[in-house]
Amino acid sequence: MDLDDLPRPKGDAASKLAKEDLAPYSQDELDERVALLEAEIARVKSHRDKAAAHRNAADALFRKSGS
Repeated sequence: MDLDDLPRPKGDAASKLAKEDLAPYSQDELDERVALLEAEIARVKSHRDKAAAHRNAADALFRKSGS
């Protein structure tokens, strides 16, 4: 069985991060964390935009003329 065939685990990395205690982190560590999270947000938005463009192109291709 492929790993892709297994069910996705409940919860995701973002929800786990949101529950983490930030008190032990220094200000520099928090700044680094913010930079990493901002980079991840940009990556997710880019992927979302590409997926939307792909979906729009597919919709336009398969849309019946006159509809």
